[in-house]
Amino acid sequence: MSAHLHLRQDNIYPFDARGIAKRFRHAAIFGALDALNSGERMRFVNDHDPLPLLDQLRARYGDAVEIQYLLRNPGEIVIDFIRS
Repeated sequence: MSAHLHLRQDNIYPFDARGIAKRFRHAAIFGALDALNSGERMRFVNDHDPLPLLDQLRARYGDAVEIQYLLRNPGEIVIDFIRS
């Protein structure tokens, strides 16, 4: 097992879903969230509001991941996912 080096001093890791093929997006998002340590956040950017994904995240992580919208405009969504 290899150790993950979390080097961002601000504990915010960007994740732009727009550049990932749709068939791989959810698996990539789950993998990124699984890699976060407590207190770290993933800043998620997408071109649409990912409501089905949010339902899946709530079912999978429950209270272990907090969801905070930073921007919720048509064509531009920014959400912070925070590991607790």
